[in-house]
Amino acid sequence: MVKALIPFIYAIVTYFLLPVYILFWVVKSILNKTYWDRIGQRFGWGYPTLDSNVIWIHAVSVGEVQATIPLVAALKVRFPEKKVVITTVTPTGSEQVKKIYKNQVIHCYIPFEILFAVRNFFNAIKPSIALIMETEIWPNLYNECGQRNISLVLVSAKISTKSLKNYKRLLPLFRETLSHGILIAAQTKIDAERFMALGADKSKTWVMGNIKFDFNLPPDMGIRGINFRYDNFQDRPVWIAASTHEGEEELILNAHKKILKKVNNMLLILVPRHPERFIKVEQLLEKDHWKYVSRTTGEVVNKSCKVFLGDTMGELLLFYSASDISFVGGSMIPVGGHNLLEPASLGLPVLTGTYMFDQKEMTDLLIKEGAAIIVKNESDLAEKIVFYHLNEEKCEIIGKKAQNIVLKNKGALTSLMERLDLLLSDELI
Repeated sequence: MVKALIPFIYAIVTYFLLPVYILFWVVKSILNKTYWDRIGQRFGWGYPTLDSNVIWIHAVSVGEVQATIPLVAALKVRFPEKKVVITTVTPTGSEQVKKIYKNQVIHCYIPFEILFAVRNFFNAIKPSIALIMETEIWPNLYNECGQRNISLVLVSAKISTKSLKNYKRLLPLFRETLSHGILIAAQTKIDAERFMALGADKSKTWVMGNIKFDFNLPPDMGIRGINFRYDNFQDRPVWIAASTHEGEEELILNAHKKILKKVNNMLLILVPRHPERFIKVEQLLEKDHWKYVSRTTGEVVNKSCKVFLGDTMGELLLFYSASDISFVGGSMIPVGGHNLLEPASLGLPVLTGTYMFDQKEMTDLLIKEGAAIIVKNESDLAEKIVFYHLNEEKCEIIGKKAQNIVLKNKGALTSLMERLDLLLSDELI
C-alpha cells in the first residue's frame, strides 16, 4: 500500500512546486533570453505530433549531446526508418544539436517534472524507446515510460558518490522508479553496483563502458587544426584552457602570467564552458589589461596578443587540434571536471585540476597509465605547461599514451547496439 502511494505523493509534490518552476524559469529567462526559446515545451505544450516510430534520446547539455554522435550514427544506419528526437535541458544543448545534426534529428526541450507536462510530452512524441545519456533520474518521466511499456535505457550511466548519497535520502522513491524494468548500461562496475544499491534489477544492469570513447574525430580535423594554427598563430607555442568556469579563469590567467615570464611568446586559447559567460570573460580580460583577440571578431592575432578567446560554440575540437598542451577546466574549483577524452584523442598532454569527482573513473584511468597530469594550483599549472613546452619528447610520449587509451577503450557502442537490436527489432516493438 505504502509502495503504491509513493509515486502519487511525489506527483502531488511536483504540482505544488509548479510556482517555483515558473519563478525560476522567468528569472533565468530575464538573465539569459535564450531560455525563452520554446518555453511552452517546458510545461508540456508546443511539441511536434509524431507517430510511434520514434527513438527518443535525452542529453542534458553540450557534453552529453556531443556523446550522442556515434550513437545516432549507428541508429541511423541500423534503423533508417525511425525518427530520432533529441531533448535537452539547456539552450546551449539545443544549439549543439542544431550545429551537429542540422535536420537529421528533431530537437525538443524536456518538460519539467510535472505529471501533466510529462504526459503531454509522451502523447505528442510517442517514443517506442527512451535512451537517457549518462544519468538523469526523474521519477515522473520514468514511471510514465513504465505505464506506457516504453523501453528505457540509461546509456553510459554513472552515479557519483555525492549523487548516491542524495538519492539514498529518497531511497523508497528511487527503488520504485528503478523497478519499472529500466535497463542500466553502466559506465563502470562501481556505477552498476551503485544503481543496484538503489533498486535496479541485477539482470537488467550491465557494464557497457563509456560511450564517449567511441566518438570518431572528423577525418580532416588534424589538417584543419594545422591550417587554423598557421593562419592565426604562425609558429607560436600554444596551450589551451577549455571548458572553464566562473572563478577559474582568474586562476588560469594568473598561471599564464607566470608562463609568459619563462616563455614570452606563449599563447593561451581560453574557452569558457558556457556561452552566456563569454562577455563576462571578455570583461575580465579588459579589466586585467590583457592583449587578446576573440574568435568572433576575426581580428589578426599579432605578436603582442597573449590570449585568444574561443567565444564560439562547436569549435572546441578545432582549438584543441591547434594546441600543444591542454588543460580541461571545471577542475580547479569544485565543479567536478569535464571530458578529458577530446584532447586525449588528439594526442595532447592532458592537464586537469584536483576537482574531478564527476569524471573520477576516466581521470583515474588516464593517470594510472601516465597519460594525464593533476595540477594543484595556478603555480603548479604554470610549471607543468612550461615543463612540457621545454620537453617536446616527453610531451609527445604522454600525448601518445592518452591517444592509445582512447583507442583501447572503444567498444561501448557495440555492447549497447547488441541490446538495442533486440529492443528495436520490428518483431519486438
